[in-house]
Amino acid sequence: MSEEKLKIPVFDVHYEHWSEMMENLLCAKELWNLIEPWIIEPAVGIAQSDTQKRKLEELRMTDRQVKHYLFEAVDWVTFEQILDKSTSKAIWLSMKKRYAGNERVKISMLQKLRRDFEVLEMINNETIPEYFGKVLSIANQMRNNGEVTEDVKVVEKILRTLSEKYMYVVVSIEE
Repeated sequence: MSEEKLKIPVFDVHYEHWSEMMENLLCAKELWNLIEPWIIEPAVGIAQSDTQKRKLEELRMTDRQVKHYLFEAVDWVTFEQILDKSTSKAIWLSMKKRYAGNERVKISMLQKLRRDFEVLEMINNETIPEYFGKVLSIANQMRNNGEVTEDVKVVEKILRTLSEKYMYVVVSIEE
């Protein structure tokens, strides 16, 4: 049986969700030990046996694998921000510091999502389930960032922005 391609969680500025997904992946691959507690580097000048040296080099190679997963999970901008980090632990801590619970990031993201929600309209070749999915996705992201968005507001948005060919549905629902 061939191994399926590994699905790496994509970082989309929702750090809490992404970090949980990535932690689960790394635990399943038995790689989380490179993040917590991490590789303990020997003190400079301390002699090591060949076995200890081999084990340390194996850990460093495995750390490169984890770094690869982390690099694959992020977009170009985030990649450039973490590129100078030498270990997967350093990358993890950098992203945690930058995105975890950062109120400024949440406020900025919420403003972007509000705008996306306001300007979203159904396009002519789009199906109702596709459009519902887009609207609900944005509404859920807004809720995840602290916005109180009632279902009524979401339904009104959908009904208000359906394309002309579905106006008979809107009229039926409103009656």
